[in-house]
Amino acid sequence: KPLRNAAVLIPVVDHDGEATVLLTKRAEKLRNHSGQVAFPGGTIDATDASPEAAALRETFEEIGLGQDRIEIIGRMPDYVAGSGYRIAPVLGIVRPHFQLTLNADEVDAAFEVPLRFLMNAANHKRDSRIWNDLEWFFYDMPYGDRRIWGVTAGIIRTLYERLYA
Repeated sequence: KPLRNAAVLIPVVDHDGEATVLLTKRAEKLRNHSGQVAFPGGTIDATDASPEAAALRETFEEIGLGQDRIEIIGRMPDYVAGSGYRIAPVLGIVRPHFQLTLNADEVDAAFEVPLRFLMNAANHKRDSRIWNDLEWFFYDMPYGDRRIWGVTAGIIRTLYERLYA
């Protein structure tokens, strides 16, 4: 079956002295990927002019962060997820001192992780699990009581490889 197209925003917050990445914890009540750490984003709609537009729209719908606070820097290579999505990761710089309004139907929490933690390969653990009789490999980047893994960690790893490898 064909891949579904989605877009996510990689929101790098430009704090003085230390950049962070803004991540969400998906609502526990969601049917798919409930409770997982994720970038804001979702399916690209027919009305979206581009993956960038979809990422900005979804970010506003999920966490209330407006595009007036986000400068799009560019797009990473598409990331194909085992769940049947082709994801366009959009890199954006976010001006700090924003107010978030979480959409409780989609997001349980939003939090920031230092970019230097995510860009340190020592924090990228490789793991695997058997699913539908296939072994799937993924990255796992535990941060405090948060578990960043799967597609989100894979996109972070791609960003690391583009910038540092």
